[in-house]
Amino acid sequence: MRHGRKYRKLNFYSAQRQSVLRNLIVSLLLEETITTTEARAKEIKREAEKVITLCKDESLAARRRAFAQLRSKEALQKLYSSLKDRYAEKEGGYVRLFHVGYRRGDAAPLAMLKLS
Repeated sequence: MRHGRKYRKLNFYSAQRQSVLRNLIVSLLLEETITTTEARAKEIKREAEKVITLCKDESLAARRRAFAQLRSKEALQKLYSSLKDRYAEKEGGYVRLFHVGYRRGDAAPLAMLKLS
């Protein structure tokens, strides 16, 4: 059972984990599709959905909260220009997760994340 476990540690220290997840979220927002391991993909999906929900609020505070999480001006600009209009009516489910197969080197399960 997973009682009390709010997130996956992904075998990183906390700063490393935050950095990896941040960089993957920025890549997802800029490229609109990425392929990574299944465990990382599930964590990225959770965080990316929260950031995309933030962009619906056009206040300066929401923009600053999104920038604090992303730390990328290019991703923030795309989030507040094209992605905000795309997801204006949608209530959630901005990111889709597809199971791709297994990685060749260590047979880790792979997943593809795509902005819907």
